[in-house]
Amino acid sequence: MADEVFRDPRLAAVYDPLDPDRGDLDAYLRIAEDEKARLVLDIGCGTGVFALLLAGRGIEVVGVDPARASVDVARGKPGAGRVRWITGDATTLPPLRADLATMTANVAQAIVEPGAWQGTLAGAYAALRPGGLLVFETRDPARRAWEEWNRETSYTACDIPGVGRVESWHDLLDVSGPLVTFRSTWVFASDGRALTSKSTLRFRERAEVEADLAAHGYALQDVRDAPDRPGRELVFLARRPVA
Repeated sequence: MADEVFRDPRLAAVYDPLDPDRGDLDAYLRIAEDEKARLVLDIGCGTGVFALLLAGRGIEVVGVDPARASVDVARGKPGAGRVRWITGDATTLPPLRADLATMTANVAQAIVEPGAWQGTLAGAYAALRPGGLLVFETRDPARRAWEEWNRETSYTACDIPGVGRVESWHDLLDVSGPLVTFRSTWVFASDGRALTSKSTLRFRERAEVEADLAAHGYALQDVRDAPDRPGRELVFLARRPVA
């Protein structure tokens, strides 16, 4: 089940304007180029930013996300007709032979339940051609990123055309082992309405991720620093073996 921020049409519509800097996607674009990818599976595609960047380079893209409101935003963007959009998850995909499968940003951590995580890894494996590559990122638990999830450090205000001024911030609610829960708040100046969304992320240790990948048959190719957040996030590259 996707969080309210992705399922509520009003919040999905302002998601991109409130987070306009997607320089984090540059590294994924380079990987797609290095792999000479012709078909990419974008798991947790959200509002379609990465999928449309790929499609703009002539790459065939399948974007899948469980939040219909976010997928609807993606479908309404210029060039959206070049992407195959699916409302669902990696466990309900049609037959594919993707060269590359990706989970950008917080997608991997947002898959909290162990069964859903294992199902996602299995679904991505099945969707990749032999030799295809899975790439995703996750925050390093040792950096304790959640300590900055408070109103003082996360507050933003943005004037959005056609919407008006929107204020937003995060509040940490709970840390229970690998699970971190926080509440996000958005206040729309046009009518004074405040909308909230509670989210939980799972902070997996590197050894846990490596074991999960091996259990599903992946060959771990590399574990890198996220170029835009060095020392804070790890990027995993795991390949479906050719034989």
